[in-house]
Amino acid sequence: MDWRVKFIDFPEQWRRQRGELLPIIEDTIARGDLMLREQLVDFETHLAAFNGSMHAVGVSNCTDGLRLLAHALDVGPEDEVVTVAHTFIATISPFVLRGATPVFVDIGADHLMDTDQLLSAVTRRTKIIIPVHLNGRTVDMDAVLKAANSVGATVIEDAAQALGATYDGKTAGTFGAASTYSFYPAKMLGALGDAGAVLTDDPQIAKDMHRLRDHGRVTKSDVDGWGFNCRLDNLQAAILDWRLTQLPVWIEHRRSLARLYDEMLRDIDGLDLPVGPDSDSRRRDVFQNYPVMTNDRDALFEHLRNDGIEILISWPLPVHKQPGLKLDHWNLPNTERLSKRVLSLPMNAELDVTQVEYVSKSVRRFFGV
Repeated sequence: MDWRVKFIDFPEQWRRQRGELLPIIEDTIARGDLMLREQLVDFETHLAAFNGSMHAVGVSNCTDGLRLLAHALDVGPEDEVVTVAHTFIATISPFVLRGATPVFVDIGADHLMDTDQLLSAVTRRTKIIIPVHLNGRTVDMDAVLKAANSVGATVIEDAAQALGATYDGKTAGTFGAASTYSFYPAKMLGALGDAGAVLTDDPQIAKDMHRLRDHGRVTKSDVDGWGFNCRLDNLQAAILDWRLTQLPVWIEHRRSLARLYDEMLRDIDGLDLPVGPDSDSRRRDVFQNYPVMTNDRDALFEHLRNDGIEILISWPLPVHKQPGLKLDHWNLPNTERLSKRVLSLPMNAELDVTQVEYVSKSVRRFFGV
């Protein structure tokens, strides 16, 4: 379909970045720096500094980052892993595949873990707690750490959508033992393919990530235990390293577009907006997405599509309602209600004011205002 407003405009993104990226790509290939070379080390160093972390380890994707952490932390069949069901399945699957039992906490009005329920969800079997910083907004980490400390659990932050977000001035992904990031092309910092990273202040976790991502090797010829092939390739690292320099500007652009959406949509009865960029003094949200909610979600979806606007529904079925996972014994009313009401309006660094105004006017027309 020829969209008037795309959810992510990859052709426009490439048009704007082509002049900067082509020499980087050509230089990396010409040097033969394809795997575990200088560009990867540079990106890891710069990413750690950007996030305020001691260590960053580039991996093939965010899911593999979680998988390596599940192995490094020796998660097994006797363990429980506490998280939310309003997330992509990759948040929990690496731990379930190690034999752990998933425990779900419902979400609050901001689409994040309802931390008021967390203390009653953890037990002596809780080994891992995974707060998901969804849509570029940080979970209440004070409450998460309190619950983790009460049972001796380890906190792993799923920060796939929250690079650059802060909570009380501290960067998302720097509260727990480790955090994982996705550089899938649609993310704020996206690669030209799959990519991810694990960030940590713990030198042992960093050492384990380096070993596990490269077949268990600690030198070119020495293997210190079994491992995987989960390396971030140099070409993607080089692309990400340049894009990281642009990320602060892109974040501010997203926040300005969120303000415009707020201004144009806030008076519509029957439409719930996300927390505005200037409405919560404890958080600085980066707006990976701009999710709205309405009881007429499906009709609004079709209306916007007919106006040439590409939108996204994440996720029409929460994890615990996926039939093949056999988890529907969980009762998560807020998660289930949101999954029927939520859709995300276009939000990306290439989006301009005129396009946001067009989308907003289409939404207003749907509601008759």
